[in-house]
Amino acid sequence: MSDLQANWNYPTPVRFGTGRIKELADACRALGMERPLLVTDPGLAPLPMITDAVLANDAEGLPTGLFTDVRPNPLGQNVLDGVAVFRDGDYDGVIAFGGGSAMDTGKLIAFMAGQTRPLWDFEDVGDNWTHADAEAIAPIVAVPTTSGTGSEVGRAAVATEEASHTKKILFHPKMLPGIVICDPVLVAGLPANLTAWTGMDALAHCLEAYVAPGYHPMADGIGVEGLRLIKEWLPRAVADGSDLEARAHMMSAAAMGATAFQKGLGAIHSLSHPVGSVYDTHHGLTNAVFMPYAMTFNKPAIADKMEQLARWLGLASTSFQGVLDWTLELRETFGIAHTAGALGVEEARLDELAAMAAADPTAPTNPIPVGAAEMRQMYDAAMAGQL
Repeated sequence: MSDLQANWNYPTPVRFGTGRIKELADACRALGMERPLLVTDPGLAPLPMITDAVLANDAEGLPTGLFTDVRPNPLGQNVLDGVAVFRDGDYDGVIAFGGGSAMDTGKLIAFMAGQTRPLWDFEDVGDNWTHADAEAIAPIVAVPTTSGTGSEVGRAAVATEEASHTKKILFHPKMLPGIVICDPVLVAGLPANLTAWTGMDALAHCLEAYVAPGYHPMADGIGVEGLRLIKEWLPRAVADGSDLEARAHMMSAAAMGATAFQKGLGAIHSLSHPVGSVYDTHHGLTNAVFMPYAMTFNKPAIADKMEQLARWLGLASTSFQGVLDWTLELRETFGIAHTAGALGVEEARLDELAAMAAADPTAPTNPIPVGAAEMRQMYDAAMAGQL
């Protein structure tokens, strides 16, 4: 393979390529850190990639703490516990190291470290973000170990409010990490199922950004090229995790999806968020299950854009059906279930889930206006497996 090495400054400084993790201490110092807190999940914490990073920082004169109380679907309490560790340890920056959950938790810890208002006051509604003390937000270095959420290049993070069991999006421009290190070697050990699920998350981001209403040709262009990279490289990454070229391109696609979705997301995420909150399912897997049902519902509004996308992807059928068939084939190849019941979703809770989906912050940018009735319609289709 060609060794893909690059430094980007869009949408934030990115150090991309194999071996770039060796620059972690330099990246921390570039943002003014002298005592960073590394935030990761308990599964990664004992692995060499984490222990080596902490030891390397220590050797560079950067004593680095460790916070690992991160759930697959982070809770508000996880964030508050991390903030307490940050303050008690007198840390001055965060290394958000891991998949989307670790990165979101790390970003929120850095964001909340100097705030005096409650966490949920900063939900991404109206101008809530303007109430934050921007100068009190700690600097962030992001180090992704999956290729899905793209949280490393995002200005928002997601956490579950325990009282309502709802996922909340929290936003602030300074939640965007100051430096990102994308090293494909760190993703090489990701199991095939997680590679597939996170890759389908990236696909959902690129796809929904592309078809979201509104004028944003930059997001559209990034989204469709992200989809092309996914079509070409995700099957290779799933088939052979040690294929660093495939891993590199999927890291790019994940970042592209998160950059593009500032335009908006839609019903795939609206349906997925409540299920993830209630049943603690993997976000990428849940998106993959609901994807064809949301696409079918939105067909009247997106068919023309799907024809353009099909041509760009080089699909045999340059139509909406061609794109739908491609996503269905990917799901089948990766062993992803066709129905919501396989995620544990219960018929008795569909009205409750539909109301939560209609209230989700991603619902307003669905291509077709949606309320609880439309969400219930899509949930029913997903339970029955009917497209």
